[in-house]
Amino acid sequence: MNFIDFLLKDNNSKPEKLFLLGREELSYDEIANKVATLSEHLTGVIGMGKNILLCSPNNIFFIISYLSIIKSGNVCIPIDPSLSPDNLNYIIKETSPSIIFNSAISRIDIKILGQIAIIDEDFITDLLSKKYLVLDYHENFDSNNLAEIIFTSGSTGKPKGVMLSHRNLIANTKSIIEYLMLSEKDRMLVVMPFYYCYGLSLLHTHLKCGGSIVINSSFIFLGGVINDLLKYNCTGFAGVPTHFQILLRKTKTFVTTKFPDLRYVTQAGGKLHNIFIEEFINAFPTIKFYTMYGQTEATARLSYLPPEMLPNKLGSIGKGIPGVYLRVVNENNQEVLTGETGEIIVQGDNIMLGYYKDAQLTNATLVDGMLKTGDLATVDTDGFIYLVARKKEILKIRGKRVSPKEIEKVILGIPYVVDCSIEGYDDIILGEAMKAIVVINKDYQNGVKEDDILQICTQELEAYKVPSKIEISFEIKMNNSGKKVKNN
Repeated sequence: MNFIDFLLKDNNSKPEKLFLLGREELSYDEIANKVATLSEHLTGVIGMGKNILLCSPNNIFFIISYLSIIKSGNVCIPIDPSLSPDNLNYIIKETSPSIIFNSAISRIDIKILGQIAIIDEDFITDLLSKKYLVLDYHENFDSNNLAEIIFTSGSTGKPKGVMLSHRNLIANTKSIIEYLMLSEKDRMLVVMPFYYCYGLSLLHTHLKCGGSIVINSSFIFLGGVINDLLKYNCTGFAGVPTHFQILLRKTKTFVTTKFPDLRYVTQAGGKLHNIFIEEFINAFPTIKFYTMYGQTEATARLSYLPPEMLPNKLGSIGKGIPGVYLRVVNENNQEVLTGETGEIIVQGDNIMLGYYKDAQLTNATLVDGMLKTGDLATVDTDGFIYLVARKKEILKIRGKRVSPKEIEKVILGIPYVVDCSIEGYDDIILGEAMKAIVVINKDYQNGVKEDDILQICTQELEAYKVPSKIEISFEIKMNNSGKKVKNN
């Protein structure tokens, strides 16, 4: 089945269910008709199986373009509208797109796109004014076909393209809806971009269940986030660690506000330290907090911890989502014993087809039908998994292996600290040393010194785990997905 058929088939005739996009609104029957018209145009012009770039912020243009490209049997490549020219040129060279959908709000320079056909908002408006089709469905469509390529940062500095099939997208969407128990009554506040797999999963799941979304593209204005949650009666909020850290410690308004409609929140995109989870559930004991774990290579989600398990399993990423099997294994591919550290490997229908034009990396990552995540973890006696670190994050200080998470945990326990990043740097004596970049609340900027933080580290950590340098900052460096940007 085509993924878009899967999403829209049960909801395409609903005029009352709206996507709320700031001042823009779009009903399900409008979505279905627009997608039918644009997808037919694409198939007629370029056929099927071609690569198409989509460059747009979160808006109606993105939603209609994205759904139409995949519905047409072509491959959608969503990219960041603020992508650097070098990375844009690299992706264009690698994928040779037949068409580029480019939003008027995009900062991509059309001049560097060469002879590639451009479709913009005016073109779609003109097309839809001349023709309006009814969406049809094709049961015999091969779900193993490539649906989209999502580019993520690679270890070489060049983006790597994760290839996801219709089957991958269908499987992950089903699983997420099942464990979050989503229905048409759910309304999600979206603060993450759709070119990021976490953001896309919010679009997918709410389309499938017949719910609605509210788009907020200005998370930096915390008052707007709080107002949107209240104004639009949002039942769900999803964020990466920095979103929760900022909401909890950058403003006092959030934790003192009542959100009567907010049923649950989800957190993924990196490990949120326990201190912040505890602060959230203490402030909002009736709102369900879902800790989740995933990768783009897994179409978004891999595991979750049920909210009712938080008191006993705080810090765990839980177990596999429905239909996904996680193991933690040692170097001999044997499951680790309780307390031992190993790598998480995964099996399920949500696992990617591979990396675009990179057979070597694909073969190293997909082994015997399993995804090697590169994430190190332990398992408790009940089978719940606890992340330790990424393999590449482990530092070697004075000959001993150190996980940055342990040091970050101590520093984040300081009430005025909003964020902490541990980075390694070359040292003549130690070989590799550690620096802690500590973001503190601006209200404390005149009363906190590096030595204050260093003293706490000395009291709480073994000597070789104490950072050699402390650097104080007042803002978290984030990318457009809300993820923290590190210097190394």
